[in-house]
Amino acid sequence: MNINTISHEVPSGLEYLLQIDHILIHQQFEFVEAILGFETANQYKISDQVGQKVYYAVEDSNFLARNCCGDARAFSMRILNNSGHEVITLQRPLRCDSCFCPCCLQKIEVQAPPGMPIGYVIQTWHPFRPKFTVQNEEKQDVLKIIGPIIMCNIGGNIDFEIKSLDEAFVVGRISKHWSGFLKEMLTDVDSFGIQFPLDLDVKIKAVMLGACFLIDFMFFESSRSHRPKIRLW
Repeated sequence: MNINTISHEVPSGLEYLLQIDHILIHQQFEFVEAILGFETANQYKISDQVGQKVYYAVEDSNFLARNCCGDARAFSMRILNNSGHEVITLQRPLRCDSCFCPCCLQKIEVQAPPGMPIGYVIQTWHPFRPKFTVQNEEKQDVLKIIGPIIMCNIGGNIDFEIKSLDEAFVVGRISKHWSGFLKEMLTDVDSFGIQFPLDLDVKIKAVMLGACFLIDFMFFESSRSHRPKIRLW
């Protein structure tokens, strides 16, 4: 099996992804959101496995979209390097995430540099579990992402497996990490880990960042007042 969809061109700002096979994503705590209950623009620290900061992600969306559309809102996610330069842009349109509405399911476009699409994550219709197809810049299918039917993160991780197209091999995973009882119950601040093969095409590694943010918003971005701990897909 060859999961390495190699492109010889490495977009500027993605060079560091060549050296790693694990990414950690930590959502930053928002004081105003916790106290007043208004949904604020999300911000994330993106680091390597030993905690060294690699990127910083900032959501670009308006107040009405965040507080009227909630976790289904459209947004742009700007991912900046340590010098403050935007190197990746994620574009998520406003779409439905219900398995009962298969004509308008979720998707996210990954651009690197901003304005140049390098891949897509497309929700695949399934009646029982979350499934996604990862595509390259030519919109060719390269990988699958499959989540659990029941999402319960009490005391443990929730794993979305990254699989080969025929779903026969697990090649990595996107994991929602348990953050502790109080943080899980009182906030929507989440932590994730992404694991993938070291020799995976660097563009597809960047697309996995988009997949992680899409999964976060679809399943773990509920407000603190009605945040579900157990969810049936």
